Amino acid sequence: MSIHRNVPTSGFATARLMPPLLLPVLFSVLLSVLLAAAAPLGATDPPDPATQIAAAVLAAPEEKREGATVIGWNADGTTVELRKGDNEIVCLAADPRQERWSVACYHQDLEPFMARGRELAVEGLAMQERQEKRFAEIEAGQLEMPREPRTLYVLHGSGYDAERGEVTDPYLRWVLYVPYATAESTGLSTSPTESAPWLMGAGTPGAHIMINPPREDSDGR
Repeated sequence: MSIHRNVPTSGFATARLMPPLLLPVLFSVLLSVLLAAAAPLGATDPPDPATQIAAAVLAAPEEKREGATVIGWNADGTTVELRKGDNEIVCLAADPRQERWSVACYHQDLEPFMARGRELAVEGLAMQERQEKRFAEIEAGQLEMPREPRTLYVLHGSGYDAERGEVTDPYLRWVLYVPYATAESTGLSTSPTESAPWLMGAGTPGAHIMINPPREDSDGR
């Protein structure tokens, strides 16, 4: 969960949307995981539900995993609730249609926003179009989006070893959604960096703080 650089044209002042140069970062790193792009199902079908659940919850804090709700995948590429949880965390299993293995867990209050993105992907909307559509629906009061901070965890890897219960080459990043936050209201930079938190999508309903830990394979780290 293709990178689109469409210039926003409806519903929002250009100054409130992310600069176009940042869009590839947003789409390749975060939204591609959560919006489940409507690509044809590949040669690999989804793992069994138990495996999907075990892998998906690894993105969540350890104490939140057992009680998390888990959304997984059917063989036809549709999503299904694999497990109903009893806490505030929702986890999304790795989409087998995507080349990059990735799972995500997030606060339940973000689920309407995330689910709407998946719906629009199935309808064939491009990623930037999905983003604009959801932002418009939020501002029109048609789509729920919390105003208070809500957390998202994204775990990337080169794959999942079901026998060992481990992600190979894991990399976990944190995202804190802070709708409509700006550089001025947070004191954060809007320039991408992996050395400090920074604000992405400043001023939009989807504004969020990116927290990217140093990668172990990076030079000098």
